[in-house]
Formats: sequence, C-alpha cells, structure tokens
Amino acid sequence: MDSQDTVRHRGGDERDAATTATAETDRKHADDNNKGQRDQKRAMAKRGLKSLTVAVAAPVLVMLFETYFLGGYGSRARSSSWIPPPWVLHVTRLASSGLMGLAAWLVWVDGGFHKKPNALYLYLAQFTLCLLWGPVTFLVGSGLAGLVVWLGQSAALFGCYKAFNEISPVAGNLVKPCLACTAFVAAVNVKLAIA
Repeated sequence: MDSQDTVRHRGGDERDAATTATAETDRKHADDNNKGQRDQKRAMAKRGLKSLTVAVAAPVLVMLFETYFLGGYGSRARSSSWIPPPWVLHVTRLASSGLMGLAAWLVWVDGGFHKKPNALYLYLAQFTLCLLWGPVTFLVGSGLAGLVVWLGQSAALFGCYKAFNEISPVAGNLVKPCLACTAFVAAVNVKLAIA
C-alpha cells in the first residue's frame, strides 16, 4: 500500500509541477503580449505627438514668417490712438493660428477630413486668407481690400467651426476663440480703413 501511495503522491507532484510550468509559460506569454502592446502604444503615442507638433507648429511658424517679413502697421495708422500696438495684433493672430492647428489636428485624428473633406478645404481657405490679410492691409495699404479678405476669412472660419464641431466638439470649441480674434482683427481693420 505504501508503494501505491508513493506512486500516487509522485504522480500528483508531477501533475502539480506540469500545471505550475504551464501557468508560468502562460504568464510569460501574457507578459510578452502586454509588453508588445505597450510598445505599440508607445510608438503610436510618439507618432501622435509628432503629428500634433507639426499640426500646431507649422501654421504658427508660417504666421511668424509672415509677421516678421510683412508685419507692422505703416505710418498712416500710428496717428490713431485706438489701434493697439502691432505686437498685440501679431500675438492674437499667432494664438489663433496655433488654436486652429490644434483643432484641425483633433479633426484629423478622428478621421474627419476623410469623412468631410470640406472641413479641410475650409481650414486651408481660412489659413490662406489669414496670411493674405496682413500684406493686403498693410503692404498694399487698402483697408477696404483688407475688409474683403477678412470677410472671406471669417466665412471660412465659421464654416470650419460648423464642420469641426460636427466631427469633434472639442475642436469646435477651440475655433470659438479664433472667431473672437477675427472680430478683433475686423475692428482694427475698420479703424485702418477709416484712418
């Protein structure tokens, strides 16, 4: 009887060892899978951070370039006490460009530009018109032409707001301060047109 108990006991130990080994192997595979998933998530996060950086920095850098080479009000606007210093207008336009870049990135992440290509066209139109406003208003010196460019930009920006808000409400909310910035630019433009 002792020999049978020993055999049974040994068999039980072998089964327990086999079960433990299987459990350890399963744990190692699960850890490897989790590590692979973590690596994939890190890679996706790095790509997302890079695309976010490009989406925000590109419009801001283009606007900085335009501001550096084409900035300033000219001598005719300095006589008005209401018009703010040029740096206020430039900072406002830079902030608006950065917010619009962030909003566009949020829409892109949600696949909104594929679902609604008009959102991309409206974004590009408002950005192009925003870039044109400074040279038309200050270099050409036409406040009236600047108002026409501003009107086109405002219409495109409002279209962006509606399209972005349908895709991502957060992106739509980011466009709201940009609409306020265009109102400020319009006030400056009207004062320049009258001056």
